[in-house]
Amino acid sequence: MTTRTRHNATVFQNAFMLEGVGRLLPAGTYDVVTDEELIEGLSFPAYRRVATMIEVPTYSLRSTSSEMLTINPEQLARAQERDALMTLVNMPDPPEKKP
Repeated sequence: MTTRTRHNATVFQNAFMLEGVGRLLPAGTYDVVTDEELIEGLSFPAYRRVATMIEVPTYSLRSTSSEMLTINPEQLARAQERDALMTLVNMPDPPEKKP
């Protein structure tokens, strides 16, 4: 089976939670990795997603490192939607125009 891996930088403006992670993740840019496999037997190339992972920071007393966690892509999409809404709600009002 032929597989491919796609990397996508995902930016969160606010701290966020993902189901199954068990901790609040800080705002920042995250590498989201999607593994896909080729669906054979078709007259055109098509791929099916087999895994989605996100690289998240881990903290210890001695160093900062990261770990790859398998996530549900639908949960990620919902977290991105919540982040966008929080960003809109927290935007300052535009300055008033003086006549």
